[in-house]
Amino acid sequence: MIKEPLTDSLPESPFSFVAEGAIPPKKEVLAGKMLMLIVALLVCIGIVIVYSSGAGWAESRYDNAEYFLWRQLSFAVLGMGVVFGVSFIDYHRLEKYSKIFLFVSIGLLVLLLLLKFAGLISGAARWIGYGPLKFQVSDVAKYALIIHFAHLISEKQPNIKDLHITYYPLLILLMTVVSLVALEPNFSTASLIAMIGFLMMFIGGVDIRHLGATVAMVIPIGIAYAISAPYRVARLVSFASGKEEGLSYQVVQALIGLGNGGLFGLGIGASKQRELYLPLSYNDFVFVVIGEEYGFIGALFVISLFIGFFACGVIIAKHAPDDFGKYLASGITVAISLFAFINIAVASHVLPTTGVALPFISYGGTALLFNSLGVGILLSIASHRKRSTKAIENVAPLQERSVV
Repeated sequence: MIKEPLTDSLPESPFSFVAEGAIPPKKEVLAGKMLMLIVALLVCIGIVIVYSSGAGWAESRYDNAEYFLWRQLSFAVLGMGVVFGVSFIDYHRLEKYSKIFLFVSIGLLVLLLLLKFAGLISGAARWIGYGPLKFQVSDVAKYALIIHFAHLISEKQPNIKDLHITYYPLLILLMTVVSLVALEPNFSTASLIAMIGFLMMFIGGVDIRHLGATVAMVIPIGIAYAISAPYRVARLVSFASGKEEGLSYQVVQALIGLGNGGLFGLGIGASKQRELYLPLSYNDFVFVVIGEEYGFIGALFVISLFIGFFACGVIIAKHAPDDFGKYLASGITVAISLFAFINIAVASHVLPTTGVALPFISYGGTALLFNSLGVGILLSIASHRKRSTKAIENVAPLQERSVV
């Protein structure tokens, strides 16, 4: 009979969050389970709303009212598979290859620009692929940047305030990705990636004076770039006036849709804006259809789900077992929550039209799959618990196993 003390093992299942013999991490358990519930609800809402809002557009474009439904359902099933699969992978493996991920994504961004320059793809295209197998390159770059930023910020903690050792390398990488995405052209996504990067640096503890000086320089450059294209100027004019017919058409239709919903909504499938009045009602303006069909109560419920998502992400980041996990969870949480906030703000006419999709709900396979990847990583982080010496000593007397 051999007596063996219990080893300091990690949880085997990210859905149980408790290793054999470990002290149950109550906050992580709740955050992980709530996160899965919230994401499942958002994805289910997305399937219903995409069908409701996109049936008319699918019928007119593809002669099949269920075209968007079956594609979104397929991506949702695949996305949940990604969540489940990634959650079982040790997130520390991402750190090892983070630099490779980032430089591959930068290479893809450069390739996209070269293909456009050569005239092989449309100048407005933001995807790379063949036939139905396409992916949006900016989504790849966004998550690659988050992963590598988490690695660099955690690695450089002893010199986090240093301008040359830490800040300049981070800023150069961030501006490289942001510039390439902006040249697609995709100014709104480039701006959001910049915000994600700056927020991660702020959370990581870089010198606030360096951040402030950079933001002060970047804002005028961003404004100049924004007004350099006529269509972006048109969006700003539309947002400011709300009166000029044509320029403000989407804004007016969005406000009409939200107003039609009232408190309890018109009912499932009863949206008027989905009947070809509101362009991209199944994508950028899907929140309008939610407000019209389910009313203020339904819209508030969706907003509360995203607030809950943010809260769960913060808890997971706060209780991550190491700095890499903390900054990785922070970056993913900020990214998904920020995109949701911007989309809802645009639909509510708080911000000008940006072309940003609503995470987990808007139609689109690439965004759904990469956001599912982010959720899987969050669950992987939540399933790890650093057991300190003190914690192990509290499990006294030491549990023993009998090994024959």
